[in-house]
Amino acid sequence: MDDASAIRDLVDAYARLADRRDAAGQAALFTADARVEVYEGDAAEPAQVVDGRADLAESFGVLRNYERTTHFNGQSTVSVDGDRATGEAYCLAHHLWTEDGQRFLMVMSIRYDDVFVREDGCWLFASRKLIIDWVDRRPSTP
Repeated sequence: MDDASAIRDLVDAYARLADRRDAAGQAALFTADARVEVYEGDAAEPAQVVDGRADLAESFGVLRNYERTTHFNGQSTVSVDGDRATGEAYCLAHHLWTEDGQRFLMVMSIRYDDVFVREDGCWLFASRKLIIDWVDRRPSTP
C-alpha cells in the first residue's frame, strides 16, 4: 500500500472508531504527544485544545452522549515528505440524540488540517486541527 492510501485508511479509521464509540482506539491512532485543536468557523484561536493520548481518549468519549453518530469522509489531499505528511480532509458528521422525548439531528461540516508521522512503519496523527465550518441542528423523526 502506498503512503497516501495508508494515510487515507488512518483518516477513515478515525471516523469508523468514532461511530463505534471506541475512544481508546481513536486515541491509539495518534502519537503519544499529539495535539488536537478545535476551531469554530474562522476563529483565530481554538475553542478547545487536547494534548496526549490519555486526554484524547477522554475527549473522544464525549461521543457517548449521542445515541448514534455517522461520519462521512469526503475529499482529501495528502502530501508526503519522507516520514512526515500533511493533509486536509472533509467530513460531514451526523449526531442523533433525544431530549424531552424529541429526537434531534445535528450535522457538522468539518475540515481536518492534519500532520502525520510514520512511527515504526505505521502512519499516525501528530496533530489535527478540527475546523467546524457550519452546524445545522433540527428536530428529527425516526
